[in-house]
Amino acid sequence: MKIWARIRKLSVPQLWHLSVVFLKHPLLILPTLQATKQTFKVCNERFGNEHHKSNKANAFRHALWNVLICQKSIKWLKNKQKSVFWAQKVTDLYENVTQNEVLDEAMDLHNNTVGRICFLNFLDQNEAEMILFLQKKAENAKKVEKIDDFKKYQSQLVYLTE
Repeated sequence: MKIWARIRKLSVPQLWHLSVVFLKHPLLILPTLQATKQTFKVCNERFGNEHHKSNKANAFRHALWNVLICQKSIKWLKNKQKSVFWAQKVTDLYENVTQNEVLDEAMDLHNNTVGRICFLNFLDQNEAEMILFLQKKAENAKKVEKIDDFKKYQSQLVYLTE
């Protein structure tokens, strides 16, 4: 499902919660939206609609989304830790306000975290290099079937279905 379609399905309290976060940080709205748009552009070009499932393409999308939010917000925040904190705040909030199955939400949160770690570890890489790195990481993603499996693959991308 596309992000805008999901946002339109949010309840008023959920929309309010999401809006408050952005209203507190108005300078980060544009970089976050740019990162989101760029993530969907890259994923649509590479995977078509496949990245909307609980597969390796979805794992790639979540990691890339976090990397791009970090890369674009660091220009305003001037601090890598603050940009990582912002990406976590936005993406965790998004996962919390959307209604996903427990395993799907855990997978998304896990892959978001892996993306932020990649950003910190490869800070000097440009967007194209990071995309190639994440694509290789996604090709080697590990399939998980239960919550306990996530602990085994802390630094790797994970997915639920082929």
